[in-house]
Amino acid sequence: MSWATCTHGHAHWGRRGAAGLLVAEDGRALLQLRAGWAHRGSTWSIPGGARERGESGVQAALREAREEMAIRSREVDVRSSYVWSCGGWRYETVLARPLGPMRLRHLSESLAHVWATPDELAELPLHPGFRAAWEAPDGELMRFVAATG
Repeated sequence: MSWATCTHGHAHWGRRGAAGLLVAEDGRALLQLRAGWAHRGSTWSIPGGARERGESGVQAALREAREEMAIRSREVDVRSSYVWSCGGWRYETVLARPLGPMRLRHLSESLAHVWATPDELAELPLHPGFRAAWEAPDGELMRFVAATG
């Protein structure tokens, strides 16, 4: 994978865009603490990363969640997705609910996880890209998490 530059001149990870998985239950969102060595390390975000050739946003989000936190696609029910765009580059947040207990492990870029309410989430040092989507004026991600409560 490599960096892409959008029409605004911003650098983004993933020439084909990127995607991540936002799992929510009981009014809480599942977040991971990114490893210190990773891009924007020591921040909280959802598991995610660059889309590979021929991969949909949902496929990329599920693959990244498996690689980073051992979340299996059969453990979640994908409900919808939210696309954040910057100068032609796109990040798709796939919105899902767990189908039962999930066996989470910290793999690859993940050091820890937390199930956080929107108020708790607001106090965490968030990855800037995730914070931008979370705080977007349309409030789509916050509404999804709140609706699971």
